[in-house]
Amino acid sequence: MHMLRVAVAGASGYAGGEVLRWLLGHPEIEVGAVTAGGNAGAGLGTIHPHLFGLADRVLQETTPEVLGGHDAVVLALPHGHSAAVASALDDDVVVVDCGADFRLRDESAWTTFYDTPYAGSWAYGLPELPLVGGARGRDSLAGTRRVAVPGCYPTAVSLALAPGLAAGVIEPDDVVVVAASGTSGAGKVLKPHLLGSEVMGSMSPYGVGGVHRHTPEIEQNLTAAAGAPVTVSFTPTLAPMPRGILATCTARAAHGVTAESVRDAWRTAYEHETFVHVLEEGAWPTTSAVVGSNHVTVQVALDERTGRVVAVAAVDNLAKGTAGAAVQCLNLTAGLPEATGLLGSGVAP
Repeated sequence: MHMLRVAVAGASGYAGGEVLRWLLGHPEIEVGAVTAGGNAGAGLGTIHPHLFGLADRVLQETTPEVLGGHDAVVLALPHGHSAAVASALDDDVVVVDCGADFRLRDESAWTTFYDTPYAGSWAYGLPELPLVGGARGRDSLAGTRRVAVPGCYPTAVSLALAPGLAAGVIEPDDVVVVAASGTSGAGKVLKPHLLGSEVMGSMSPYGVGGVHRHTPEIEQNLTAAAGAPVTVSFTPTLAPMPRGILATCTARAAHGVTAESVRDAWRTAYEHETFVHVLEEGAWPTTSAVVGSNHVTVQVALDERTGRVVAVAAVDNLAKGTAGAAVQCLNLTAGLPEATGLLGSGVAP
């Protein structure tokens, strides 16, 4: 059988390193070129000492010549850099973008939240996303050559809330989300507010007031699930941990729903999914349970006193929130079983 040869651009960052970690364990993929920007010329082992199987690789420049000749290319580049690289690659090469460049279908949403030109949209890589009418996100992924990997917050929030919107048990006009993320979500560039001495023992909000760039992506996904416009008040927070997202989401319950009908909506949505798990009643998601894995845990409850549904999801922002999703999408584009190379469990303690 032909092994897929996959290049990774932006391999020196957290997302690129995580993509390589998953590819190293994939039985149908061979790691091709690994490239970087400012770190080009450095040994990969000096940047990612945990990637023992690739320690002797040298990071190359990110050019069309280096990336060409592969079956697939994963782009783990800063926002705004993927479009130029992708446009220089042949149409028959599968390109999976871990950045935001091709996630949004609405140009005005892009220009409101991002400061680079709109590049268009690709197939959206959240296979498990329940959509109005019973479809799933994976329906548009098989055989496609261009895939936009979801953002980490949108992955957690969308999977937490979409079943309720698709089933009509929550209302679309009053959705509130507060989500905590580990510091790796901010990337590997040194920033004073992310120093250990600043983060340890402290939590802090950021992107407050509806300005976080993942807001339109979350609304896009939830609108697709509901079949009607969804508005979201989204407040992210920074937690003193390297990995993980815990998203706590609430929405008004639809008239006449019960606690059991709410749980049924979520159980039905995910009962056949490999990576999304609705926990037993009374058990709530924790980030520690999903660290290092491509799994998502979800729990839901009805607050009868306030008439609101509470849905909580935990995800590893670098795994299912980025790199694991990229590999999952590679599998779908190549016609491989979706879970190939991704069935590892979390790491505990």
